[in-house]
Amino acid sequence: MTDAAALPGRPRGGILSGPATLRAVNVLAPNASAMTLDGTNTWVVSEPDSRSAVVIDPGPLDEGHLRAVVDAAAKAGKRVALTLLTHGHPDHAEGAARFAELTGTKVRALDPALRLGDEGLGAGDVVEVGGLELRVVPTPGHTADSLCFHLPADRAVLTGDTVLGRGTSVVAHPDGRLGDYLDSLRRLRSLTVDDGVHTVLPGHGPVLEDAQGAVEFYLAHRAHRLAQVETAVEDGYRTPGEVVGHVYADVDRSLWPAAELSVRAQLEYLEEHGLI
Repeated sequence: MTDAAALPGRPRGGILSGPATLRAVNVLAPNASAMTLDGTNTWVVSEPDSRSAVVIDPGPLDEGHLRAVVDAAAKAGKRVALTLLTHGHPDHAEGAARFAELTGTKVRALDPALRLGDEGLGAGDVVEVGGLELRVVPTPGHTADSLCFHLPADRAVLTGDTVLGRGTSVVAHPDGRLGDYLDSLRRLRSLTVDDGVHTVLPGHGPVLEDAQGAVEFYLAHRAHRLAQVETAVEDGYRTPGEVVGHVYADVDRSLWPAAELSVRAQLEYLEEHGLI
């Protein structure tokens, strides 16, 4: 989910559907909207010489899309062996149970309510399938259950809604919290600095080939918005709706409900830190 259109200075990339790295292929769901950009990116990830694949975020409950994901794996000579979820929003996870039926796979997620099978996902976990290695990176903030998956062999990170290929992500208050989100962005920045991650495989929008630039942009954008919200409150805009109308005046009104979620998170953050 995004709360704004593409902004000046935003690192850009390409590839909306098809191979994005040596190991990751995107199957784009047909659910484009102001909130989902071009649609949900469902990722089929595998080692080139393996017959087993992992699918990340099957997407909405759309039979045609779910079967297209199975077909994409089959055309590459792969069998889907496991399904993973970055978080529980319907545009990423609603189709997971049906996809599990189609593929006979388990579904692993941080939230126990989303799992099919005994295993969940958590900090420090490493998912290994057919020689593929995915490292679980907890990234709460967009939602409490948000995860990213580090794909070290491709120096890439699959970010769900934590970092998008275009625009900026909503901090979905009250489940999402701004302080957590900022910590998560710093965690991702460490991956780009310490682990050489250079590619972002997002949950929506095109692939980004400057991971560090993308994360730095997100941190700067959040600092800028937070300062704007603080100033708006000082100027007498009190309610979240009033703040949105003032701070997000240049944003499409269809996105204001999402922007209000982020503003509520920002106001909570400012209150907790004694800044308003």
